[in-house]
Amino acid sequence: MTAEPIAEPADAPGAPDVRWPVPPRDGYTVDDLFKLPGLPPHTELIDGSLVFVSPQRIFHSRMIDLLVAGLRRTVVPTRLKVVREMTVVLDRRNGPEPDVSVVRAEAITGLEQTRFQAEDVVLAIEVVSPDSEARDHDTKPHKYAAAGIPHFWLVEMSEESQHPVVRTYEIDPVNKTYALTGIHHKKLELSVPYDIDIDITLDALKEL
Repeated sequence: MTAEPIAEPADAPGAPDVRWPVPPRDGYTVDDLFKLPGLPPHTELIDGSLVFVSPQRIFHSRMIDLLVAGLRRTVVPTRLKVVREMTVVLDRRNGPEPDVSVVRAEAITGLEQTRFQAEDVVLAIEVVSPDSEARDHDTKPHKYAAAGIPHFWLVEMSEESQHPVVRTYEIDPVNKTYALTGIHHKKLELSVPYDIDIDITLDALKEL
């Protein structure tokens, strides 16, 4: 959800005294995202608005684990690194947090690092949740493409069978839009951004 200012604490007995900061007239910036005290973990910045993460389904957590392990198995660590849930700064008013990112190895600066720049990222992955469906399908891929991130994956749970479905996209560098390159149901077998071979069956997910 998007943060709204609350002028007074709730009146209901036992309700927590919660006060969100009043947004600036022009919205928040990436600097605010890292300086405002008390923000919930994994807060994102989209078009100057703070976006909070709702409680996630176990599918979301396990799918991230499955992809991170699979991507790390074949990555060349001197060239690329696989990270999860790290802010990517697209511009002054946008700091989304992909569920998984593949970044250039030289972009890693230390264990206290909290963000990457868009030019550091070669692959951004979003695992869709009920509350993030519109952002993951529309807002984020448009922004990732506009920022020049070469590859994007959209991961969902099939409503019929509950098994993972992964859609892979590659950027058109002229139009800065993504083109669909594949829809994967059982195995992710790809040659870009490097050689990848990941079992994404429901059985593989349940083994985690």
